[in-house]
Amino acid sequence: MNNEQHDFSADLLFIHKEDFFMPRTKKQELIFSLLMVFFMVYAMICYNIALNMGGMNYAVFGAAFHELIIMYPIAFLLDFFFVSHIVKRTAFKIVDPEKENPFHLVLAISAITVMWMCPLMSLAATLLFKDAGINVIPVWIQTIVMNFPMAFFWQICYAGPLVRFLFRKIMRQS
Repeated sequence: MNNEQHDFSADLLFIHKEDFFMPRTKKQELIFSLLMVFFMVYAMICYNIALNMGGMNYAVFGAAFHELIIMYPIAFLLDFFFVSHIVKRTAFKIVDPEKENPFHLVLAISAITVMWMCPLMSLAATLLFKDAGINVIPVWIQTIVMNFPMAFFWQICYAGPLVRFLFRKIMRQS
């Protein structure tokens, strides 16, 4: 196995303390948010379409792009201008990266982000794509309950590591 393959798998699966850094500038925050929102929103749209269609198939991937055009800007605006500020403040109250493993901060930020974004984006999806009628609140709650486990585990296990890997590669090149 060559070094490039080894570095990829190690960087993707693990956070090394010497490699750990969070976006520090507005430009870095913008790049990180654009990436994270894309991977989260696209996956969650695919998930919801697959639920509605009764299963996953290739048509889901294409159909998801139609909703992505609507949901991506909503998610980005919510995350970048509202949720991320609350998340960072809360995460730094819970975790001290100087005294603890920095990955604890990553987990806190990821979990708190899902705790905020899942209900907000589920509300947007309920209002825009579900024919809830007078049952907006119950349909919204059901949507949260269906989406939260997927959003949480997708963020922690796949989207988060992939985006952090891509972000580190982009930042090293610039």
